[in-house]
Amino acid sequence: MTAAVRKIFLVHWNQSEAEEYARGFVDLGWEVTIESRDGWRAFESIRSDPPSVVVIYLTRLPSHGRETADAIRSSKSLRDIPIIFVGGEGEPLEKTRQKIPDAIFSKEAELAHLIESFSRA
Repeated sequence: MTAAVRKIFLVHWNQSEAEEYARGFVDLGWEVTIESRDGWRAFESIRSDPPSVVVIYLTRLPSHGRETADAIRSSKSLRDIPIIFVGGEGEPLEKTRQKIPDAIFSKEAELAHLIESFSRA
C-alpha cells in the first residue's frame, strides 16, 4: 500500500520567497504548488486539483490572501480544505480572522509542526 500524496497549495505574493518556503515543505515530504501572482488563478488551481491543505502567508498583501481564502471558502467543494494563514499582524490580521473564522492562524516558527499534523500518510 502506498502513502497518500501530501499536497500543499502555497500562496505568497513574492515568488522567490514562496519558493524558499516551499523547499522547507518539500524537505518534509510534501508536494507543493505555488501561486504568487493571482488569487483567482490560485482558486482555479485549487478547484481543479484540491490539496491536503492551503497555506497563505499574510506577510505581503494580506488583503489578497484574505480574498483568495474567501473564494475557497465560498466554493462548496472546497470548504473542507484546511486553510492556514501564516504571519500577519494588526488590523489586516484581525480582518482576516473575522472574514475567515474557521482558518488556522500560525506563526512561522510553529508552521512545520502544524503542517505535519495534516499528514495523511
